Formats: sequence, C-alpha cells, structure tokens
Amino acid sequence: MLAYYVEWHLKEAWRELLFADCDQAAQATRDPVAPTQRSARAKAKVASRYHEDGTPIHSFRTLLAELATIVRNTCRTSAEADVPTFTVTTQPNPLQRRATDLIGRLVV
Repeated sequence: MLAYYVEWHLKEAWRELLFADCDQAAQATRDPVAPTQRSARAKAKVASRYHEDGTPIHSFRTLLAELATIVRNTCRTSAEADVPTFTVTTQPNPLQRRATDLIGRLVV
C-alpha cells in the first residue's frame, strides 16, 4: 500500500511532465458519475507528445527510467581498504532537475 501511495503522490507532483490532464478546474466541475473526459489541452498534449518548450512528454515509467540515469559512485584511487574515497554524482539534465524540483514541492 505504501508503494501505491508514493506512486500516486509522484504522479500528482509530475502531472505537468506526464501525459496526465493538468486542467484541474475542469476536473472540479465535472459530473462525478459520468465517464471522465479529457480536456482539449490534454488531448493536444497527447497528440503533440511535446511540451510548449520542446521537451518530450513522458509516461510514468519512462520518466522513472530517465531519472534512473542519475548515479552516485563512490571511488577510490587504489584497491586497498585504507585508501580515502570520494563520491562522484552525475549532474542532472534539465528534465531531471525539473522532476526533482517538483518532488521537492510535495507537501504530504
């Protein structure tokens, strides 16, 4: 259950990066019993597959795959155990930085 809860919050935070409908005003005014209809803006987003700034729109799975390329390596200059170590972390690209910033705004 915890994994589903975390996934739901991530999808809500990353709504603008995913194929999800961002028109929350339309969602608030729709009939709760009627089948859900996507807004015109969401349909255009899916059809173009790109944001206004030219970055591609992702599914939840492809966004996680993109974020999985951020790596933190612990390195040492020799194979001996008492040698000092240092860490190297890859620099996030603009999409990864945007996704992590959106996670930082989560209020749970």
